Amino acid sequence: MDHVDCIVAGAGVIGLAIAREMAQRGMDTLILEAEHAIGTGTSSRNSEVIHAGIYYPAGSLKARLCVAGREKLYRYCQERAVPHARCGKLIVATDAEQEPVLASILANASACGAGDLTPLTAAEARRLEPKLRCTAALLSPATGIIDSHALMLALLGDAEEHGAALSLNTRIVSGRIEGGRI
Repeated sequence: MDHVDCIVAGAGVIGLAIAREMAQRGMDTLILEAEHAIGTGTSSRNSEVIHAGIYYPAGSLKARLCVAGREKLYRYCQERAVPHARCGKLIVATDAEQEPVLASILANASACGAGDLTPLTAAEARRLEPKLRCTAALLSPATGIIDSHALMLALLGDAEEHGAALSLNTRIVSGRIEGGRI
């Protein structure tokens, strides 16, 4: 490649998602990764949780993108056979003093558009997790888990399928702006 339209710095989840999008738009795309493999930086250290978007401030960009993005991510995982599970999570109050916090989380989730939380009594929560000790709980059914490395492989595959190229062990040492382009 003597000329490319787009250089993506880094082959983690974000870089690979950007490369996929650029390549699908018909841009000649080169992914440069300083390490010996994809996803060895921050992407290898994430929690592999698909967040429901319940904690971000209402109206914030993070809240809007998280709620919209989680459904797109679940769809993508389904289409590309990326291992994942919409397993949900319980947010618990272990004593009566913590119960107002659950009410606050529920109100914020509703305000963010992530209002699929279900309030549970202690008995209802124990039906889901018999060893759980709590006074109340919230069930977040939209929360899930994902195999982030499989996701990165799928994103890379999509990018390469549309002509992107990956160069491992390739550090970017400098850049300059010419005519409004780097």
